[in-house]
Amino acid sequence: MGYKLSSEPLNKLLSQLRQHYKIYAPVLLKNKGRFSDTDLVGYGEITCIEEVVFNQKSYFSPKEIYYPITQTLFYFTEDEYREPKEPEKDTIIFLRSCDIHAISRLDQILLDNGPYSDYYYEQRRKKLKFVLMDCIQSFANCFCASMGTNSTENYIFSIRPEQEHFLCHVKEDLEGLFATWGIPSEVTPQFVTENAITVSIPENLDPLVSGSSIWQEYNNRCIACGRCNTSCPTCSCFTMQDIFYKDNPKCGERRRVWASCQIDGFTDMAGGHSFRPEKGQRMRFKVLHKVYDFKKRFGKHMCVGCGRCDDVCPEYISFSICLNKLTNAMQEVKPHV
Repeated sequence: MGYKLSSEPLNKLLSQLRQHYKIYAPVLLKNKGRFSDTDLVGYGEITCIEEVVFNQKSYFSPKEIYYPITQTLFYFTEDEYREPKEPEKDTIIFLRSCDIHAISRLDQILLDNGPYSDYYYEQRRKKLKFVLMDCIQSFANCFCASMGTNSTENYIFSIRPEQEHFLCHVKEDLEGLFATWGIPSEVTPQFVTENAITVSIPENLDPLVSGSSIWQEYNNRCIACGRCNTSCPTCSCFTMQDIFYKDNPKCGERRRVWASCQIDGFTDMAGGHSFRPEKGQRMRFKVLHKVYDFKKRFGKHMCVGCGRCDDVCPEYISFSICLNKLTNAMQEVKPHV
């Protein structure tokens, strides 16, 4: 069912939803850009539709809303522990198709990747509902069409600004609000069908490609800042921290904090050994994890083609270009018969 709404009734609809949900969407963050006088599009809680940025891609992914950068797992004293209280309200989040697909990748890593699901992720995930933001045209560095993530059916309603109205395709009319405030209309979500960037990943990608020389250039180019991981909607690595309170060292909290396979020290072990001391080795690990290891296990690529890693890299390292090098890299390491 489709509906057409102007700003006023849509804001009334959102106001009623906010009684039971926290609503997040891409918003303009003033003076939060790379430089002090520049702005940034990131995710934040909204109160009205005018706050939502529809015509730009968010700099960072929405991942921090449902998989926090720093998350307290439990508080402890010398003889007991307790879990923190989870927010009572469920969450509605405005997402583009690639980011909805990205959540399914996190689901497979954190919920379906072993005998036990990640309890803390699961608590937030089951409270999450998606609003699909139509993608009418591709943004810079996107290659979602190549990765098959440019369209989705996983949403409660879609939304697209058009002239003075918003067009919504509604699959789940929460509390009948669209029937109350909207005007019935024929609405079909719009999806990007092609990007300026095309990526071709070999179907027969072989792990021997890890021995290719293509990884060596990243020893000099990568500065191990980890921005590619923190901006990625599918990266899930974390580290653990025990925080002891100064006023009572026997009390504290255990936190998990985002980590990055690209930064120094991530693979350090006791005795000073490190699995991947060179930056090229880390790039190889990241790339093959995204398009080989994950697909071998779950049947699809981990990368969803959002292009944020290219957007944020201070050294202009392109993930899509690296993926397109894999075909030649396969020929380089192909065993001679």
